[in-house]
Amino acid sequence: MTKEGPVVSDFRADQVGSLLRPQRLLEAWGRFFTGNMDRDTLAEIQEESILAALEGQRSAGIDVYTDGEFRRAAYMTGLTDAVDGFSFTAGGQRLPWRSDPGREVPAEIADFTLPVVTQRVRARGRVAAADAAFLQKHSPGPFKVTLPSPAHFAGASYRPGVSDEAYPDRSDFVHDVASILADEAASLAREGTPYVQVDSPTYSGWLEGSVLAGSPGFDPDDLAAAIAGDNAILDRAHAGGAVTSVHICRGNGSGAWLASGGYEPIAEQVFSQLRCDRLLLEYDNDRSGGFQPLRLVPEPKVAVLGLVTTKYGELESRDELLKRIDEASRSIPLERLALSPQCGFASTFQGNPITESEQWRKLELVASVAREVWG
Repeated sequence: MTKEGPVVSDFRADQVGSLLRPQRLLEAWGRFFTGNMDRDTLAEIQEESILAALEGQRSAGIDVYTDGEFRRAAYMTGLTDAVDGFSFTAGGQRLPWRSDPGREVPAEIADFTLPVVTQRVRARGRVAAADAAFLQKHSPGPFKVTLPSPAHFAGASYRPGVSDEAYPDRSDFVHDVASILADEAASLAREGTPYVQVDSPTYSGWLEGSVLAGSPGFDPDDLAAAIAGDNAILDRAHAGGAVTSVHICRGNGSGAWLASGGYEPIAEQVFSQLRCDRLLLEYDNDRSGGFQPLRLVPEPKVAVLGLVTTKYGELESRDELLKRIDEASRSIPLERLALSPQCGFASTFQGNPITESEQWRKLELVASVAREVWG
């Protein structure tokens, strides 16, 4: 990291990335998808919405800012929008979404299909340059830009019989995706982005009992390859002076989830071999397991506890958060911990079943508890 840049411990009150799209932006996305709004008009509404979101984050007291991923239809589409070779009409894979008792998987996420690679991928533009440039100009403080993990596309976007004409070997496809994202990370850091995050939901496929383990294209022997793909991005970002992190997600779509299980099966390999400064880890419910695997987070890496759920609006107990942070500190020193929501509030543009006021209250809670614990 550069001497002038932030240090890893600056971000005690962290966040994952996405925020709920305000109603005006939701309506704009709907009109854009139906051909009733041009991209320039959509971009104007996106920028106005980002400015309001930045002010909301400033008021909440969070330590690192994002643009809410308001320019993206879903968290990974910054890549697919900037790269030739993907098709959204080639019969993409539906994921095995799950819901908590008493709730149903919403139709919009149950029917969501991921893009399929049908040609050799080639960058025709930047993945997140516009996001970073706007934040650099308008953010009230340090900001982060998120990039998707190459491993996410390894199984979800490679469809045998469709993709293998372009890529007979799946690993060649993932290598090309990783190269594009690594180049983007290098450019972001060089241009002044202080914090680059890789979103890696695929690791939850290796958790005990994960339904993702049975998904098409999931190879249980590819954990090392997933780590290598993320490290390609992290190394380039870090070389440019950025703080780096990896968010390990169990699925986040309109309140639904994909995987459960504690981190123990992957902790030793993933926590030690990922070359990031920070690990953003979901710990918002019993499905996430206990804190014992945190003993395997090596120095000086920081573990960011995702104790505040983004899936529902009920506000967590402040005393319970303090109790759980204290419990986690028995496995890893308190000075190597931080706090965040468990995931983004809107991994897809529809968002989770939570109101904007509930979202801001949760971010305010994260910020105030972090100040109480770490000063």
